[in-house]
Amino acid sequence: MKQLIECVPNISEGRDQIKIKEISEIVKEVDGIKLLNVDPGYATNRTVITFVGEPENVIEAAFLLIKKAQEIIDMSKHSGEHPRMGATDVCPLVPIANISMDEVSKYAHKLSKRIGEELKIPVYCYENAAKSKSRINLANCRSGEYEGLKNKLADKEWKPDYGPNIFNDSIIKSGATAISARDFLVAYNVNLNTTSTRKANAIAFDIREAGRIKREGNKINGKIIKDENGTPLRTPGLFKHVKGIGWYIEEYGIAQISYNLTDIKVSTLHEVFDKTCQKSIERGIRVTGSELIGLVPKKVLIEAGKYFLRKQKRSLGISEKEIIKIAIKSLGLDELSNFNPKERIIEYMLEDKNKKSLINLNLKEFTDETASESPAPGGGSIAAYCGAMGASLSTMVANLSANKRGWDDQWQTFSNWAEKGIIYQNQLLDLVDEDTKAFNEIMNAFRLPNDTEVEKKIRLKNIHAATKHAIKTPFKVMEVALDSMQVMKEMALNGNPNSITDAAVGALCARTAIRGAYLNVQINCKDYDDNIFIDKILKDCQVILKQAKFNENEILDIANTKISK
Repeated sequence: MKQLIECVPNISEGRDQIKIKEISEIVKEVDGIKLLNVDPGYATNRTVITFVGEPENVIEAAFLLIKKAQEIIDMSKHSGEHPRMGATDVCPLVPIANISMDEVSKYAHKLSKRIGEELKIPVYCYENAAKSKSRINLANCRSGEYEGLKNKLADKEWKPDYGPNIFNDSIIKSGATAISARDFLVAYNVNLNTTSTRKANAIAFDIREAGRIKREGNKINGKIIKDENGTPLRTPGLFKHVKGIGWYIEEYGIAQISYNLTDIKVSTLHEVFDKTCQKSIERGIRVTGSELIGLVPKKVLIEAGKYFLRKQKRSLGISEKEIIKIAIKSLGLDELSNFNPKERIIEYMLEDKNKKSLINLNLKEFTDETASESPAPGGGSIAAYCGAMGASLSTMVANLSANKRGWDDQWQTFSNWAEKGIIYQNQLLDLVDEDTKAFNEIMNAFRLPNDTEVEKKIRLKNIHAATKHAIKTPFKVMEVALDSMQVMKEMALNGNPNSITDAAVGALCARTAIRGAYLNVQINCKDYDDNIFIDKILKDCQVILKQAKFNENEILDIANTKISK
C-alpha cells in the first residue's frame, strides 16, 4: 500500500503574493506531489503551505521549497505578529497513510541533514524528531526568535542538530529552520470583540496546558512563586496538548487567541472554542468567530457539528455536508473570510477529482447514464439506489420526529434512529458504485490475453475473483437493505404519524432492493464454479428474502391500520 506523508512548511512571508506563489508552487516540480493549500496571513506575515505525497517525493519537494525561500526571503527585513526564526520557520512532516511516526522521524532527519549540508541553514529538530528532551517543544527551539539567533548559535547548549552554528551573512538572511515529525496539528485562531492583547492573553492562559505562572496574592505584578530549584510554578490551564497566545491583528482590527491543538484526540477543537467563549464572557468579552489555518481532518468538523447539534437537541442523523455546515456556522469559521470545506478539509483535497462516481451525478444525469447503451449501471446499481432511497425516507421520518413540537423529550431517541438510517443510506449509496465496479471488473478480466498457458491461468484466476466479487456485492445490498427495515418499522410504529406513509414507502423500496439484488446474485452464480460457496450464499439469500417479505407486510399493516383510523 502507498505510504503518504503531509508536509506543512510555514514561511516568513504573508504579504507578497508573487513571492508566496513562487515558493509554494515549486513543490509541483516533483512528481506525485499534490499541493493542497496555501494560506497566507497579512498581519502575521506568514504563509502555511500544505502538500502531500510519498515520503521520498515529499522531502525532495520540501528541500526545493526551503531552498527557494532562502533565495527570496530576507529575514533581516522581516516583521510580523507570529513568532519566527527563519525564512522557512518550521517544516513539520505528518504521517497520513501506511507509515509509522518512527519512519517519518527518519525522513525528518534525512531532510534536516541535507538542508544543513547543502543549504548551510541551521536546523533544530523538534517533537518526535527531537534529539533531546529540551528540544521536543517548538517554543524552546524557537526561543529568542530571529533576533536572538546570533546568541543562540553561540551557546553550546543550542548548537543546531544540523548545519552551521556561526551567524554569517547567509544565516543573517535565511535564519534557522525547525523540522519535525509530529501528529496532525490544528492551528486555530479565535476572534474577540476587543483590541486588548492583555485580555486575549488572560483567556489563553486559562485554556492552554501551560496555564500561567503563579504569583503571590494571585496578582499580575505579584512576586513569582518558584520551587526549590528556582523554577517558576504554574497554574495549569484547562486543556492538555493546547498551546495559546493572544495577539492584536491590525488587518482585522481585533484581538485574537492563537491556538495550536497538538492532540485533537485529547483536546477537541469544539471544546476549546466553547470554553474560550465561557472564559471570554467572564471577562466581559465576546467571541465573534474563529478561523482555521491551513487544512483540517474531516473528523474535527464532524465532531464539532455533532457537538453543537446535541447542545441544540437536534437530530444527528443528517448528511455529512449539513453536519459540517453546522460546525462552520457554530464556530464562526466564515466570519472573516469565506470557508469552503472542499478546499479546507484534507480528505476532500485528497479525493481523485478525475474519478467518476455515479452517486455524484444529479438525478437526470444518473437516469440518462442508466438509459444509455452502456450495460452499467444496471439492475444491481439500481437495486442499491432503491435501497438507499428507502433508508433516506425512514431517516427523514426519524428527523421529523426528533424535531416535532411536543416531542422534545424524545429527540435523542429519534436522533439515534436517524443516525442508523444515515449509515444504511451511505452504505447503500457506496454499493451503487461498487456494483458497477464489480461488473467492470468482470469485463476487464475477460479482455485479458488468452494465448499462452500462463496467460490463460492468469485470465481464469481474474475471472474467478471478479465473479465472486460480483456475487458478494448484490448480496451485501440485500443484507444492508434488510437491516434498514428496522428503522422503517420503528418509524411506522412510533414515528411522526403525519409521515407514516413515508415509512411504508421506505419499506417498499427496501424489499424491491432486496429482490432486485437477489436476481443479480442468481445470474452471477451461474458463472461461478465453487458449488459450496454458491449453495451457502443462495440459502442465505432465501432467509433474507423471507424476512424482507415478512417485514414489508408488517410495516404495511401498521401503516394501513393507522391510515384507516
